[in-house]
Amino acid sequence: MIRRPPRSTLSSSSAASDVYKRQVNKRCVVGLTGLRSDQQTFSQKLKFRTEMYKLREERHISGKALTGMIVSMLYEARFGPWFIEPVIASLNESGEVYLCATDLIGAPNEPQDYVCAGTSSESLHGMCEALWRPDMDADQLFETITQALLSASDRDCLSGYGATVVVVTKDQVITRLVNGRKD
Repeated sequence: MIRRPPRSTLSSSSAASDVYKRQVNKRCVVGLTGLRSDQQTFSQKLKFRTEMYKLREERHISGKALTGMIVSMLYEARFGPWFIEPVIASLNESGEVYLCATDLIGAPNEPQDYVCAGTSSESLHGMCEALWRPDMDADQLFETITQALLSASDRDCLSGYGATVVVVTKDQVITRLVNGRKD
């Protein structure tokens, strides 16, 4: 699951109404939170490197390999870091879920259940702990994500405007819009 809020904020005003999310291949999605200019530049560099990987290796990149690529890109710039927090979600060929979130210098967090990043990540952690359970299907997962997002963004003044929820399944990538408060 990748969740992205539809706006970026600077203090209390909206600065942008779209946050970067990229489907790398049919089973791998990356979301970036953070500074908008760094999101755009990093995503262009990431697109170049993933395309080069595809040409060189003659296959699509896996979630673990993509995480290694992102971690090394972030760590290369550790003295002048990218102000982004990538979230990677993927399924391997056998259907195993791989989730990872990194900080701005590339330290990975690879839990088995869920990852959170962005302005309301503290509230999201609490809601996800309360609502998430193993072996949910795509509809149950979407409903759980939606409830966690709406509850967490109600507790954070810089979050809102809803979200785009991306659920990666074995057969497809499902993208749905969730409307939230607009204050």
